[in-house]
Amino acid sequence: MDWTPPGKNCGLCGARTCEVFMEMVAAGERSLADCPFSEAGSCISVHDAVYTGRDILGNAYDFVIDPLPGEPTVRKIVLPFRPDLVERRGIAEGEIVVGRPMGAGCPVQHVIRVIEADPITGVITGHVVGPAFSRDREYHDVRAYHMLGFEGLATHISSPPVFGKRQRFLPGFCMMALAHTGLVNMIVERSEGVHVRVEDVII
Repeated sequence: MDWTPPGKNCGLCGARTCEVFMEMVAAGERSLADCPFSEAGSCISVHDAVYTGRDILGNAYDFVIDPLPGEPTVRKIVLPFRPDLVERRGIAEGEIVVGRPMGAGCPVQHVIRVIEADPITGVITGHVVGPAFSRDREYHDVRAYHMLGFEGLATHISSPPVFGKRQRFLPGFCMMALAHTGLVNMIVERSEGVHVRVEDVII
């Protein structure tokens, strides 16, 4: 094989590390297309997006939230309408959750690879991945959830994030290209940029 994965160990291919992924490819258990960073990968690409400062309806936004270094997409924080499903189904890191963010009014079903799932609160944090990830793997269909927040790097800034302020932002992977609003409740200056978390999200 001439191509090798980038060593990000993001887990989106279904393997814990890139090395294990390549072993699975050699054994015929996975294909190179399962890696979102390969040319045939099915992860939503946020790196080639063009941002004009306005969403699809012409509304201006203050900033874009892009992925943290080494992560494929922005971190999304959600709460299923039935939080007990997290504990009842044993939803855990690395698994796939499917549902629609009805609480925010989004009509698009999302496929989320779990980073963390809290069995007490039911809060799930994960990365949005392409729909192909739910087609040939087991997944948890929670049907509907509240979209609590997003976390990542603020980029394409026209108005800097302000702690405690409700601001308009665009998630870097948004398939509808619609600006969201949310309350900025974390700002950390990092060498890579401004790390933000925005909660109480609506569209």
